[in-house]
Amino acid sequence: MSGAVLVAIAAAVGNLLQGWDNATIAGAVLYIKKEFNLESNPSVEGLIVAMSLIGATLITTCSGGVADWLGRRPMLILSSILYFVGSLVMLWSPNVYVLLLGRLLDGFGVGLVVTLVPIYISETAPPEIRGLLNTLPQFTGSGGMFLSYCMVFGMSLMPSPSWRLMLGVLFIPSLVFFFLTVFFLPESPRWLVSKGRMLEAKRVLQRLRGREDVSGEMALLVEGLGIGGETTIEEYIIGPADEVTDDHDIAVDKDQIKLYGAEEGLSWVARPVKGGSTMSVLSRHGSTMSKRQGSLIDPLVTLFGSVHEKMPDTGSMRSALFPHFGSMFSVGGNQPRNEDWDEENLVGEGDDYPSDHGDDSDDDLHSPLISRQTTSMEKDMPHTAHGTLSNFRHGSQVQGAQGEGAGSMGIGGGWQVAWKWTEREDESGQKEGGFKRIYLHQEGFPGSRRGSIVSLPGGDGTGEAEFVQASALVSQPALYSKDLLKEHSIGPAMMHPSETAKGSIWHDLHDPGVKRALVVGVGLQILQQFSGINGVLYYTPQILEQAGVGILLSNMGISSSSASLLISALTTFVMLPAIAVAMRLMDLSGRRTLLLTTIPILIASLLVLVISNLIHMNSIVHAVLSTVSVVLYFCFFVMGFGPAPNILCSEIFPTRVRGICIAICALTFWICDIIVTYSLPVLLKSIGLAGVFGMYAIVCCISWVFVFIKVPETKGMPLEVITEFFSVGARQAEAAKNE
Repeated sequence: MSGAVLVAIAAAVGNLLQGWDNATIAGAVLYIKKEFNLESNPSVEGLIVAMSLIGATLITTCSGGVADWLGRRPMLILSSILYFVGSLVMLWSPNVYVLLLGRLLDGFGVGLVVTLVPIYISETAPPEIRGLLNTLPQFTGSGGMFLSYCMVFGMSLMPSPSWRLMLGVLFIPSLVFFFLTVFFLPESPRWLVSKGRMLEAKRVLQRLRGREDVSGEMALLVEGLGIGGETTIEEYIIGPADEVTDDHDIAVDKDQIKLYGAEEGLSWVARPVKGGSTMSVLSRHGSTMSKRQGSLIDPLVTLFGSVHEKMPDTGSMRSALFPHFGSMFSVGGNQPRNEDWDEENLVGEGDDYPSDHGDDSDDDLHSPLISRQTTSMEKDMPHTAHGTLSNFRHGSQVQGAQGEGAGSMGIGGGWQVAWKWTEREDESGQKEGGFKRIYLHQEGFPGSRRGSIVSLPGGDGTGEAEFVQASALVSQPALYSKDLLKEHSIGPAMMHPSETAKGSIWHDLHDPGVKRALVVGVGLQILQQFSGINGVLYYTPQILEQAGVGILLSNMGISSSSASLLISALTTFVMLPAIAVAMRLMDLSGRRTLLLTTIPILIASLLVLVISNLIHMNSIVHAVLSTVSVVLYFCFFVMGFGPAPNILCSEIFPTRVRGICIAICALTFWICDIIVTYSLPVLLKSIGLAGVFGMYAIVCCISWVFVFIKVPETKGMPLEVITEFFSVGARQAEAAKNE
């Protein structure tokens, strides 16, 4: 996974520039207002600081849609160029108007980075470490602030500090970011798949994962192009085909699914279990409990929780089901060939995703995403439009793409992807069934369910190793077209990925699952901004001044301006170890758990600040309480409420609308940031410091309730599975409401 880690670090350099810019202007404005005589014109001074916010807000309105159109990498390159040009303009700045232009260009770069870096990291990171890697922007942003404060502090000790040099030196790290985006960062594989550029996507995945065989994840990325399909939750018992015995809880003669391996004679059987999976039972129970409790807890939260409660301890990128589960989907090169396949659709080994033009920028897809394998019972299948699939026959069968060794169909977090083709006649002679995609996830206990569902001949001890119970999300594949199917008598009709990715954006935004995800994303961004971080940052120098830090620094011969910069540097430095802890916990404890455990600390810290400002107490006691509260607030904010909203927003939206949805969330972030920043001085005058902190504490309480009832746990889950769960949960909630 080192490839994905290095790419995430390189992308997070953009957030280092954002933090650098935020800190630099805070120090440079002290000298800007002296040169341009702005002491009597605070509105212009405020505009200089706010111009970056205005630029970020303006560019965010279109950044998501353009990123979905042109790609993530070109927009990151553009952000580095904007940073570079903006810093040079600020370095020149003969007057206020040119300075405002430089700040605007700089704000454009900030807006692109804030919107696109979380998307980019989420789309390139493996599920197991996606939380860690997506916390990197928080770490590099705070690191950039610390480095910038140290630089500005050092310059402030000079006889005549130059604010132009403070602002213009940004061109050096921005040039580094430019070279990283141009020469090191690849395009997002998910975006490439959405445009049908399969060879490019495959090679990027091979680089990111450090292995040649990535067909399982390639198939997953294609499945992520669908939005709003009908999804059901089922459960299977999976085991060797020659050893599964009849049982009253297993539908033996109905919908049997065969799983084939690469070796001759190696096969498995998956049989549906009546009564539903633990996941489906828990989700139904959650829906019922939600109705009884007045719909307080979203069924979606219960549905996600059921996955993590039953997740095996051994879940990893490799197979979570049993040692040879992945290989059952792999296909050897010595299988007989179906002569009905058109020669142009047949590809050699290692050429799973050929191009029309023989280069990386393939605009069409001739080969199947699913590896070929034929059997003696296979019926002749006509090749279908816009791509083909083989190895389907009457009855049911699961077929999969190749992948990593024993975990060839592993897509992360213990999940597997597979497909089945079912077709049978009902009592009236009408054909029913169809082509289905399955996300499989092992239940938390292998071998048995409610006692002894699967009995094994020859002993009791082998069941633990040979049989597993797996929950399944079953849905129509993204490439499957019922309209095209009407043109053929047998077999699934497939569409090209770029055709699948087309459609009305506004129609996709009205999908119940997408709307549900927008409620979570926008709600988190609003609550994060009104939770008090800007107010505490504003108040920190005053608190530390009361604690005696200012007197200590003045005795060392440091001016008040330099002292405030040093205090800010120390404040940001304190955040770094806390963010490092959050990086470790984000994938262990999870996003939801971190939020639910850190927000109460924020509430307690704010309440202490309220009390210390309402009650008259000794100055030393007041300074100690205030300092401890501020430090705790900063540390626990950057562990939870700081990075978690951006991480969740980058995970919960489908590929087709991820850019525009995150742009909506980012636009909400910037608007709320502007409101909070400019309302703070007014609130301080009207309700005082204690009133402001009290209001922030109330918002934090509301935030905890919102997270508890609305925000699901997404750790370790592939992005496509997360969006599928949002779709299922939204439909469950609508059904419960209608009932």
